[in-house]
Amino acid sequence: MDTTAQHARVAIVGGAGNIARRLIPLLQDKGIEAVPLARRQEQLDELAAMGASPRMLDIEASTTEDFVAAFEGCDAVVFSAGGGGDGNVERKRTVDLEGSLKSAEAARALGIDRFIQVSAIGVDKPADTSRGDAWTAYVAAKRDADASLRESSLAWTILRPGRLTDDEPTGQMQLASEVEPGSIPRADVAAVIVACLENAATVGYQWELVSGDVPIADALARRAR
Repeated sequence: MDTTAQHARVAIVGGAGNIARRLIPLLQDKGIEAVPLARRQEQLDELAAMGASPRMLDIEASTTEDFVAAFEGCDAVVFSAGGGGDGNVERKRTVDLEGSLKSAEAARALGIDRFIQVSAIGVDKPADTSRGDAWTAYVAAKRDADASLRESSLAWTILRPGRLTDDEPTGQMQLASEVEPGSIPRADVAAVIVACLENAATVGYQWELVSGDVPIADALARRAR
C-alpha cells in the first residue's frame, strides 16, 4: 500500500517560533511552500527573508474566521505555537489551547484534512504543581488541545517531544506512545514533522519522542502500521 503523501503549501501556526524556523527550510527542500503565521511585521520580514510566504495572524486576537483567511490555499496545517515561558498563566489557555481549537476549526471549514500538532511529553499525567501555576496551566492546555484534536475528524498526528534544545540535529530518536523523559533538538522535531507530512501512515497516532539511536524514518515505520 502506498502511504506517500504530498503537500504543496503548509500553514505553520506559531510560524515565528524556534521549531517553525527550523521547519521552513526542510519544507522548502521538499518543494513545499511554507506559510508561517506571525503577529508582528518584523517577524514577517524575517520569515520572508528565509524564502517563506508569511501571513499575519495574532493567535490570541484573531477569530476563527481570521484563521480561515490565513489558511486559505494551504493543504496542511502544523500547529507549533506556545504561550512562552514567561509565567503568564492566561496565555497558556489563549495560545496553547484556544489557538489549537481555532486552528482545527478553520482547517475543517476549508476542507484541510492534514493537521500535525506539536504538544509536550507527559501532559496526560498530573502536573508537577511545585513548578508553579503557569506550568500547571501549560500542561492542562496541551492535554486538552490534544484531546480535542483526537476527537476531531481531521487526519491528525500529535507529537509530544521531550525537553527541547538548540543542539545540532542527530536524525535519530526514540518514539513511542510513552517514553522515558529526555531531551530532543528542535531541528529533529522539525524533521519528524516533515516525515509525518510525507507519510500518510502516521495519521491517527500520538507519540512521545526524545533523542535516541533509531533513524527518524525507521522509528516512524516501526510505529505507524
